[in-house]
Amino acid sequence: MVDNNKFIVSHAPFWHDGSRISTRNYNMAFAAFPAILLGIIYYGMPAVGVVSLSISSAIIWEFVFCRVTKYSVTIGDGSAAIIGMLFGMLLPATAPWWLVILGTFVAVIIGKQIYGGIGANPFNPVVVAIAILMISWKDIFDFNEALINYDFDFAMVYPLAALKHFGVSAVDSFSMGDLLMGKQSGGIGSTFGLGLIAGGIYLIIRGIIRWEIALSFLAGIFITALIFNMADSAHYAGPAVHLFAGYTLIGAFFLATEDSSSPVNFISMLIYGAGAGLLTVLIRNIGVYVDGVIFAILIMNLVNPLLDKIKPKAIGKVA
Repeated sequence: MVDNNKFIVSHAPFWHDGSRISTRNYNMAFAAFPAILLGIIYYGMPAVGVVSLSISSAIIWEFVFCRVTKYSVTIGDGSAAIIGMLFGMLLPATAPWWLVILGTFVAVIIGKQIYGGIGANPFNPVVVAIAILMISWKDIFDFNEALINYDFDFAMVYPLAALKHFGVSAVDSFSMGDLLMGKQSGGIGSTFGLGLIAGGIYLIIRGIIRWEIALSFLAGIFITALIFNMADSAHYAGPAVHLFAGYTLIGAFFLATEDSSSPVNFISMLIYGAGAGLLTVLIRNIGVYVDGVIFAILIMNLVNPLLDKIKPKAIGKVA
């Protein structure tokens, strides 16, 4: 018999502010579009093919999973499309079709759905997929080699690889303007620094991402790179190269800030972002991988539950 005196409520949250997941994802796509557009301008139809295949295959994987498991089809919320878009932005324009399809499978099925779907994943699905592919097929992410057949009016070199193999002198020719305008080898949507910064600011203003994570991530990179450079300027580049080359900006605004895998408390967000920035430079300078953004974010995703236990003391609470 039902106990009428028992107060029964539904699970949290109890208040809805009217925002929708689809709105968030459409804003993410809008913010990322300038970076994708410049990548298409530079790399042409191969870039269109990689990004299109990445988005469409991610949507298909999610649709198939929902049908097989008899869950409600969730492709309309735009989550799978954003996963595919961000994944495609991190790939070279010459990425083979099988790598794109395999990567979106890992991102959507293993990185997201296996944990229970949107909001339940402890790791950023895109970061999980890229990390696995980088470990398995490292040469495909050698952007200098992958994009060697492209003919540009400017020297198209992957700055982090040049820094790793030839030292600081190899990146002296790069100006901040070149890096901001995408005049460097890299992922399709990860080289246009100015576009990524503009997109990140837009997302912060709209309240889609938290500025605490993005800015502390960039601050962590700046401070760590500056310390290395001051200690040995002949071997370690200054902060500018680390801030505007590789996956730094797309990591700061589009990857590290993913809702499910990042903290929600103020101090926790600052530690999370700064830790990812610190690890990024450590991996780049003394690790075996050219770019450390992906692995740094993945490590911080792992410690995120511990960081979120750091909370300010409640006012009036007795210790």
